Amino acid sequence: QVQLVESGGGSVQSGGSLRLSCAASGSSYSRYCMGWFRQAPGKEREGVAVIDSDSINNSNTIYTNSVKGRFTISLDNAKNTLYLQMNGLKPEDTAMYYCAADPNWGLGSNCRLLPDFRYWGQGTQVTVSS
Repeated sequence: QVQLVESGGGSVQSGGSLRLSCAASGSSYSRYCMGWFRQAPGKEREGVAVIDSDSINNSNTIYTNSVKGRFTISLDNAKNTLYLQMNGLKPEDTAMYYCAADPNWGLGSNCRLLPDFRYWGQGTQVTVSS
């Protein structure tokens, strides 16, 4: 069983920055996809950014179009911690942000932005005011 605990959310003004962290524990898998998803009130959960745990220099990533150039996902395997650096925040980024992990038993990457991952954290709120 994998446990995921997010931190780093908060309230910022438009244009500000936040860094989310997700501490993972209990993993017995050698490879997985980890990612950040968000859900705003009245909207469906959407993928923000995902990363393959086998990435070299955090290079195997996928971002949703609306955050490209503003958000950066990274994974520190030594610390079992996933990060999301969010710069240039906009009011439309306001949402509950969730960390998720999905084991990979295949040969290639299983990373995708679909919110169908196996393990989820409890979420951390990000609020951006104009």
